[in-house]
Amino acid sequence: MSEYKNPNLIVQSNQTKSDSVSWRSPSNIAIVKYWGKHGVQLPLNPSISFTLQAAHTNMVIDYSAKKETNHNVSLDFFFEKQQNEAFKTKIQQFLESLVDIFPFLRQLQLTIHSNNSFPHSAGIASSASAMSALALCLCEMERQLFSNLKEETIFLQKASYISRLGSGSACRSVYPKMAVWGKNTSMENASDLYAVPFNTELHDVFKNYQDTILLVSRDEKEVSSRAGHGLMEGNIFANSRYGQARQNFRMVIEALKTGDVALFGQIAEQEALTLHALMMTSNPPYILMKPNSLLLIEKVRAYRQETKIPLYFTLDAGPNLHLLYPESNKVAVMRFIQSELVAHCEDGQIIEDRVGEGAVKMG
Repeated sequence: MSEYKNPNLIVQSNQTKSDSVSWRSPSNIAIVKYWGKHGVQLPLNPSISFTLQAAHTNMVIDYSAKKETNHNVSLDFFFEKQQNEAFKTKIQQFLESLVDIFPFLRQLQLTIHSNNSFPHSAGIASSASAMSALALCLCEMERQLFSNLKEETIFLQKASYISRLGSGSACRSVYPKMAVWGKNTSMENASDLYAVPFNTELHDVFKNYQDTILLVSRDEKEVSSRAGHGLMEGNIFANSRYGQARQNFRMVIEALKTGDVALFGQIAEQEALTLHALMMTSNPPYILMKPNSLLLIEKVRAYRQETKIPLYFTLDAGPNLHLLYPESNKVAVMRFIQSELVAHCEDGQIIEDRVGEGAVKMG
């Protein structure tokens, strides 16, 4: 955990006051996908994503001096106001892995409250919003307790680094508009260790881009993203995929700079279908799309062909479609969604989202 190890982040027990931190962090939708990793959550190709606005996690951490003398991280965890032992175990293990970075965690009693604005584990990157929210809260605790991380760029970079350790794609969620993760030939400041913002060169058309999410299924995925990444190690198409991703990354960066919505959309769709093709060619193979996912894809493509409106789709590691389009086309697209697509969503549910402004400190 390299440069962020800090044995000096120890609080004096008589100086520890009960306090709390709270952050809201969004999910993100990758345009060029991250699928396949090495080392400790390091990507095998660069990725770029839209930061969302409506799909987010709210997290509150209450902390106080721990009365026990044990050296374990002590916490209670509540998800949607209910104690959740499965999530608690996962979060505790993650926090234990961070004690070289945040040694004060062993000195505190933590109570964590988390809730999502969208269904958990349905392919809307709930781990990205949750782990980035957690990382932001941890960095906020450091800032409160030690008056560190006062400069916003330094704070967000560390939060992105910590987010990556919990869930790779989470490192992109801390930044507004768009973020890039992974070394590449197009951006000198890009890193495998954390994400960097991509917004100053972003064409105006993409700064308020719309993302309407069609909830084909709210069920938890049969194969987790973590397991899916692991299966890339034996996938015979893996190396070809990483080359394709690097090429698509270079092209989409140019499209995002010039406002080429057609090229952007073509790459977004190719990346989505490649992602699911990799799942189908894993060993063992698996399918996360549902019949209605394919039906909706066909309807979207037919609509684009008929109207010439630049409506494109992408998918994350799940069955739900993200429909991407310029804000100027919102009235027409929403009319189409309501009349032709909603009937094929579970309980007629959609999430109207858009490119967002990044994580927000609450309270």
